[in-house]
Amino acid sequence: MNEYQIAKKRIEVSVGESVKIIRELQELSQNQLAELTGIPQSTISAIEHDKVKLGIERAKILAKALKCHPAVLVFPGWDIEIAA
Repeated sequence: MNEYQIAKKRIEVSVGESVKIIRELQELSQNQLAELTGIPQSTISAIEHDKVKLGIERAKILAKALKCHPAVLVFPGWDIEIAA
């Protein structure tokens, strides 16, 4: 018998919101993240507000700085049950 249950998703987050959440969890400002990545702060702000698409290349750069897998940023609402 499995004593663990899969956690239930409680909220939907956009790609931009996932970038912001992970950045804040790393206790980085947009300016600090801009310095780490070479991506202008204005672009990071636009990504976080879903005004600019993240894109794969920027996702790789941000993921490295944020110490996470790019898929965490690109597919924040991906559900394996629905996708299967």
